[in-house]
Amino acid sequence: MTDAGQGRCKDRRKDRRRRFRASRCVRGACAVAVVGLAGLLAAASVQAQSLNNFNMRAPNLNVGPRISVHPTVRYSPNIPYDGYGAVRPRPPRLPGIIREFDPGGPNAGNTAPPRPGRKAAAAATERTYVAKEVLVEIDGSPGDAQLDGIARRHRLTRVQAQNVPLTNSTFLRWRIRDNRPVDSVVRELVAAGEVKSAQRNNIFRLQQAAAPQAAGKTEGDPAQYALARMRLPQAHELSVGTDVTVAVIDSGIDPSHPDLAGSIAATFDPLDGNEAPHAHGTGIAGIIAAHGRLMGAAPSVRLLAIRAFGAQRNGAESTSFTVLRSLDYAVTGNAQIINMSFAGPQDAAIGRGLAAASAKGIVLVAAAGNAGPKSAPLYPAADRNVIAVTATDPADKLFAQSNRGGHVALAAPGVDILAPAPGGKYQVSSGTSMAAAYVSGVAALMIARNPGISPADVRATLASTARDLGPKGRDDQFGAGEADAFSAVSAVAPVPLAAASESPAKP
Repeated sequence: MTDAGQGRCKDRRKDRRRRFRASRCVRGACAVAVVGLAGLLAAASVQAQSLNNFNMRAPNLNVGPRISVHPTVRYSPNIPYDGYGAVRPRPPRLPGIIREFDPGGPNAGNTAPPRPGRKAAAAATERTYVAKEVLVEIDGSPGDAQLDGIARRHRLTRVQAQNVPLTNSTFLRWRIRDNRPVDSVVRELVAAGEVKSAQRNNIFRLQQAAAPQAAGKTEGDPAQYALARMRLPQAHELSVGTDVTVAVIDSGIDPSHPDLAGSIAATFDPLDGNEAPHAHGTGIAGIIAAHGRLMGAAPSVRLLAIRAFGAQRNGAESTSFTVLRSLDYAVTGNAQIINMSFAGPQDAAIGRGLAAASAKGIVLVAAAGNAGPKSAPLYPAADRNVIAVTATDPADKLFAQSNRGGHVALAAPGVDILAPAPGGKYQVSSGTSMAAAYVSGVAALMIARNPGISPADVRATLASTARDLGPKGRDDQFGAGEADAFSAVSAVAPVPLAAASESPAKP
């Protein structure tokens, strides 16, 4: 064989050796893979057996269709996402609109379910009492030594004290120095026997369900449908509320509004603040006493304007302590009617104050509340000494967000109510707050016709003359029905010489 042939044979032998080594590596890798797969199968078998031993079944996973997003869709910051896969257009913003927090509780003022997210969670955990504070009641007028001893023994710091002649006791706000729960401190104070009572300093909120909207000039009749519904013009031929004093425990009232000129007899600010007049308080005062472009339910009454509700980040709020001070001022100021267009939890201290006021012959009226049909009764409306008022709309339908219950006494217009607003403006608002103000005004017409009428007689007459709505007879939605001012005033026998002192002419 030539040298060239021998070289070619060597090359072929080398090539065969390389192919053999490569095939051996492949066979080794396959063997390793087979062993690994067998191990995995064995482990899976063991796990399946383990699951079977615990009588468990592996879940079935159903993968839905793939979701695609259209590349041209854009979310506008001016159109809020409703949380359910669609966008909800924002209502047009009216010029000069007055907007404020919806204080009626979770979801009050909304026409749709609460949207999921932080706002809905915040509503679900809405505060009902002041954190790290207790409200203590002590008989008479305790001295500093007694109070300092209580503070030292129970690790408290005195914040504010107020003697309340209405209950013949002194109420004190105390701040808890450490991290003890409020209810634990309340139980500790009661168990010690050093105080007359102890409780949470509860939070109350105004009952206006919709942000009020600005309104144009009106002469009263076209937009004030409540006048015809309650037959107020006819009632004004008999009484306009002369010489009757109505205390309005609310937010700040604008005394300079033309519709309230001369109506404010006195003011009291237990919050000692410098806040500007508030839409809610001004509106409530106007529903009762307006006598300009608008006509109130009792246009000649005197108002005690009590600013118990101060603006907070989440709306106008007050507390048990402040409401008690306001009640005491109203009684001291010789109020014959107290309008309370707010709501909150049951409060023992306020309950005693209401009982004392009622015993003095004062008519108590409150908004039933805007927390909806599934809400527990709200106070002070649910107190047995108070006339609880719910709201109706222009079609005599129940306001959807009204509270229900056996404590509801009457209904009155409370939806799309035209009323004064601060700065000489007007607003359209909804809620049981407005309905309560109308009933307070009708009560003033009755008292002006017969000043000797008792709170029980006022309640009974309002109920017996009400226009039945809903199921026949009394029910938990409308109470006795919608208040009829003309029938109620007509049912009150005037005292001698009342005609001479009570001018029938409208202001």
